[in-house]
This record gives sequence, structure tokens and C-alpha cells, in this order.
Amino acid sequence: MSAQRKSSFATVSPYTGDTLAEFPQIEGEEVDSVLETAGHAFDAWRKRPIGERAAVLGRAAELMRERREPLAQLLTQEMGKLISEARGEVDLAASILSYYAEHGPAFAADEPLDVEEGEAYLVSEPLGVLLGVMPWNFPYYQVVRFAGPNVVMGNTVLVKHAGICPQSALALETLFRDAGAPEGVYTNLFVSHDEVSRIIDSPVVRGASLTGSERAGAQVAERAGRNMKPSLLELGGSDVFIVLDGEGLERTVGAAVAGRMANTGQSCVASKRFIVLEDVYDDFVAGMRRAFEALEPGDPSDEATTLGPLSSEQAAADLADQIRETVDQGAELVIGGNRIDRPGAFVEPTILTGVKPGMRAYAEELFGPAAVIYRVADEDEAIALANDSQYGLGGSVFCSDVERARRVAERVETGMIWINHPTSTQADLPFGGIKRSGYGRELSKLGMREFVNRKLVRVLPPDAELHGIAG
Repeated sequence: MSAQRKSSFATVSPYTGDTLAEFPQIEGEEVDSVLETAGHAFDAWRKRPIGERAAVLGRAAELMRERREPLAQLLTQEMGKLISEARGEVDLAASILSYYAEHGPAFAADEPLDVEEGEAYLVSEPLGVLLGVMPWNFPYYQVVRFAGPNVVMGNTVLVKHAGICPQSALALETLFRDAGAPEGVYTNLFVSHDEVSRIIDSPVVRGASLTGSERAGAQVAERAGRNMKPSLLELGGSDVFIVLDGEGLERTVGAAVAGRMANTGQSCVASKRFIVLEDVYDDFVAGMRRAFEALEPGDPSDEATTLGPLSSEQAAADLADQIRETVDQGAELVIGGNRIDRPGAFVEPTILTGVKPGMRAYAEELFGPAAVIYRVADEDEAIALANDSQYGLGGSVFCSDVERARRVAERVETGMIWINHPTSTQADLPFGGIKRSGYGRELSKLGMREFVNRKLVRVLPPDAELHGIAG
């Protein structure tokens, strides 16, 4: 079931600026009714054999693949994602659903413990109704990595999606329903931020997950903590891309461009801070510049377009302000820096150098087609610069000597780090960060354990000796 009343959820094309669809939101008693339905659904859903729950997820994956093209077109329409990348997101989301359909039952199995006497094991039990507050930049992927493992585990989920992608949100709700999920197992919510707080307060809700901004994450975490409920946060990132040598530089530059420009740079794990040893620096900057100059803005639904719009006019204006102020503070503009003179939320591909502490681009996340490149003298300076950040989500190290890259990678303070590849994601790898990038892990086996009661069951014979009790 979906929300309805005031209009604050709308599809506004970032390519044309046209409002294509609007959807009302619900509040008050209507929200309470949704919560009640989700609570009742949990009581029944948790009792279903886990194999049946997994089968629903498997069917959802099949439907996602069958509906690949219309689902991808919605992403392009709502947030300007290049159509090729939109198809890739659909494929990724389907792979996550398939992964938990296949492996979820094993991940939830009882875990025996090694004890000297009797028997002990851990039982994984679902917590109940969970709230997921989701962002706009990956409308399918970021939802299914929350919903998939939790639905298999036996939790039921409420999903409050971003206001700019309501049709994508409804498409996912329809997908789960068509896959056989009973009413209340997966529910889309068109609600305000104020209602989010009230939902977390509800005794029906047992946990909250948010992917989004630091500000929103702090609000959700504070509310959940006040109610003694677990939370998971995946927030901003300013991923490093460390280049240690020039061997295979053409591939390294290609990886840097791919890492920076995926989703038009609107990814928490996009490569954003490029830290390059000085003997490679000039060639690296020149290569990045040539690649950025070759990007062609246009209609994101056109296969020939290589630079799409940002998700909204506000996003484009904010990024342009960050770049302009950083240049005013003394940074060098190698290329770009301006809005593109055409309709739509376009910003020129931008390279900044000479960025120093105190400048906006040094500390802030740049969410769009803008790269900051630093020159460093050695590995120690590279690591110190990499760790001088409030963020710690992902990162990457490029070097022909893999052992050298491994040594550097192990010193970088981040939740994930890739060697000779930009930060990426797949169903069987844990995803999450440290510092102000959030806490908790999604995907892989760990994604099944965030909102679970890991109950200890201890079995002793009736005549076992009684030991001291502590607590």
C-alpha cells in the first residue's frame, strides 16, 4: 500500500526541468494504519519457513530482470542516470535479491558454539518492523541491499524513499507484491521528515536504517537511540584514489575517470580525492584532463551521451558554489568549474588542484563531476593526506607492486579499500564505513546480522553443577 495526500513527492526531469508526475503523502492516522498492517504482517511472516521467504525474493529478482528496461528508464527519467548505468543498477539490484534468495537460509542457520559441557548455539531471530530511509542516487540498489536480507530473515520493512524518485519507489513496492510478498511485508511510504521521527518512536518499529546525508543520519540515529532501537547508517564519503607508480598509467587514468564519473559523480563511494606521487602527477593530471574534455553532455536516455545531468537543479547549483568558493580561496582550476550553457542540471567536468586545508573542497564531499588531485612526495605523505578526512567509507590504491599497495591500503582509515580498482560493490562483499561515513555493514553475510536477535541457547543436563551467576 502507498501513501497519499499532500504533494511533496514528484518526478522532475533533471534533463528538461519538467514535472512529470506528483504523488501525495500520508500522515497521522494513515501512517498509524500502515504501521499496524506491517506489525501484523511480521507476526505471520516470521512464522513462514525461511525457504518460502527466500523464494519470494528469488521471484522478485526474476521479475526485476524481466522488467529491466522499464525499470531502467524510470531511473533515467527521475534522476538523470545514463541509460547504460541505469540498466547496470537494475542488474546489480537483481543480483542482490538472488544472492539472499540463495544464501539467506544458510546465513540464518543456527550457529553452534564450542563449549566444554553440554550444548550452546546462537539462533538468529528477526526483530520486527524496520524503517529504511533511502536516498535518490541509487533508487533500486540501495533499497534492495536493505530490504533483501531483512525480508528473508523474517523482518518486515517500511521504505521511505527520496522525494525525487517516487515512481522508482512505487515500482519496487509493486515488484515485491507481484513476487508474492503479503501486504505489509514491503511497504512504500510517502511521508514527511517529521513523520519519520514519529515512525521511529512507534513501539511497532524495532530498528531504522538510513543511507543519505550526515545531517539526516544524525537525526535518525538520535531518534533511534532515544528509543533504544538499533540503527545502521551509510552516509557521505570522500574516497581516496592513491596512485603509487606510473606503470600501466593509461589503465589507472581510465579507472580514475570511471571511479569519479560513475552516476555523474553522485555516489558516496565515487573516487573523489586523487592522491598521486609527484613523479607521476603531471602525466596523471594531463590524462584526467583529456578524458574529462572528451565527455559529451546530453540526453541521459541517449546511448551516445557520456555526461548526464545531476539529479536536480539544486544539486547542480550547490556543486557549482562549492567549486567557485574553492577557487576563490586559492585553488587552481585545471578544467571546468561552471554550469553548462544548456537546459538541465548540468555542470562541467571539473578538476581542482592546489586544494589546501580550510578550502571547501578539502573537507566537503563533492557530489558530482568534480575531482580534486593532490601531489605528494611519498607513501607516508599520501597516507597522512588520505586519513585527514572526516569520512571513511571506501578508497582505492593503484600500484604495479601489489604487496606495496597492500601495505598502503592497510594504513588507510576506511571501511573498505580496493587495490587496482575503484571502490565498488557486489552482493557477497560487506559494505559500510567508519568515522562520519556511518556504521554497520550491509551485503554479504554481515548484512543478515544487523537487525537480528542473536539469541544464545544453552543446554545443560538436569544434574549439571550450578555455577555462580553474574550479570
